[in-house]
Amino acid sequence: MTTTQVTLIQIDNYGPWTVTPEPRREMDLQTLQSRLFADIAQFVGHRDAYVFFTRFDNMIAVTNGVDGAAHAALQESIGNRYPVSISLGTAVAERPVDALEAANGRLQFEGSAQDEGRTEVLAGEYLAETTPGDLQIAHFDVVDTTGKYTDRINEFDTFINIEQAYASLMRNLRETHGALSFFVGGDNIISVCPDLPERAFADAVAHVEDDVDVELQVGIGRGESAHEAGFAAKHALEDCRRDGTSVELFGPRAVSD
Repeated sequence: MTTTQVTLIQIDNYGPWTVTPEPRREMDLQTLQSRLFADIAQFVGHRDAYVFFTRFDNMIAVTNGVDGAAHAALQESIGNRYPVSISLGTAVAERPVDALEAANGRLQFEGSAQDEGRTEVLAGEYLAETTPGDLQIAHFDVVDTTGKYTDRINEFDTFINIEQAYASLMRNLRETHGALSFFVGGDNIISVCPDLPERAFADAVAHVEDDVDVELQVGIGRGESAHEAGFAAKHALEDCRRDGTSVELFGPRAVSD
């Protein structure tokens, strides 16, 4: 069984701030968002957690092993260094999507994301201890992106193909298994999953190829932290590339078929 701790990171009152006292320059906003994400990624990365940018004003982190004090320290650090503040909602569940729903609910209970009076909420539950099999992470990429797309068609059409694959996979794994999948650049997608058998990943790969005609391969890892599980998944993906397979497991085996 998996146990996933998810933290929703939400910039407080961000929409109104971007147009007050008048609309701000778009590249200034893009710079702020990217720097904020980089700082949060560095903070959680040092604690073996993962964070994903989603819409930038909202970010989703997998924070197994990161306690309430560390969350408070992150919130304080951002508040001291940025013109915006962040609220953090954290929850734990077997399925990642259920943890996110609960984390989201904790922030929504305190008020709207665009309520100027709802700032720096710190609400949630944190795992008292972690165990080696808590997380299952899958690392997908597109088979031969360079040969099929990058060196053959223009970059925007390549991007369309990659994004179509991401959208197809993201929706399939969320609706079928309650997994959360995130585009992380290039042709890479990371999925945070509940206990799934190897067959489920093979089915997801087949679904994307049938749906949008993009071929994927995936490595799956297990671990106590996001880094540990994700690094195992990276090694498994290298096995796919070396052996020409579409699904590989690394380390402790996922649940049996």
